[in-house]
Amino acid sequence: MSFTLATWNINSVRLREGLVRKLMEEEAPDVLCLQECKSPVEKIPLEGFKELGYTHMVARGQKGYNGVAIFSKIPMEENCAHDFADLGHARHVAGTLENGVTIHNFYVPAGGDVPDREVNEKFGQKLDYLTQMRDYFKAEAPQKSILVGDLNIAPREDDVWSHKQLLKIVSHAPIEVEHLHDTMEAGKWVDITRQDIPEGLLYSWWSYRARDWDAADKGRRLDHIWATPDISNAAHGSRVLRAARGWEKPSDHAPVFATFDL
Repeated sequence: MSFTLATWNINSVRLREGLVRKLMEEEAPDVLCLQECKSPVEKIPLEGFKELGYTHMVARGQKGYNGVAIFSKIPMEENCAHDFADLGHARHVAGTLENGVTIHNFYVPAGGDVPDREVNEKFGQKLDYLTQMRDYFKAEAPQKSILVGDLNIAPREDDVWSHKQLLKIVSHAPIEVEHLHDTMEAGKWVDITRQDIPEGLLYSWWSYRARDWDAADKGRRLDHIWATPDISNAAHGSRVLRAARGWEKPSDHAPVFATFDL
């Protein structure tokens, strides 16, 4: 069974329902994971997505903030949903496909503006969230699993437009990169995007603040697709749909894709 998966921070699924439908129609991933849905689950516009074949959904939501959802053309059942760091936020949900693959969809806290938990509570929450993710996957090693989402960290030097200039900027600060690596190591996760695209600058997010985001190209790779070692070799075809960042009234993130032949 071969399936293509996409992950996208949509920055409001109701406001950008048209963009979600555009992606579903034009790219047609078998599974689409969204973050920052900013909607209670019951108000997610599921009927419109069902018309396009996405008849299965698992989600966690809240009004105006956070929110994660997995839409699938393939039969899928909810696996779990956890409130890491006890923030009371809708930031994680997992579903299991009929082929036994479990997909974890995460929206890691952004962490505020200052990479120092002593002066920035939000940064402390981000580190605590990652620590609990690490402990969760260390306690029970994941198998036949995929982890996707807006992890709000660009770990590698070539995941940002300027390594030196972003070392003290939240999303690329060494302490959060270290926490992300610890989480990855705990579950023996494989970075599928970089397995497929091992070299070169690669971004999935460009700030709204840039007058011409495309020309400035000051991006960061905040959105990730990981897999456990037992299925990582089945992955291929990774790409970032950069063009989506230029759609009308876009999210500041672009969708990230990978295909798995299982």
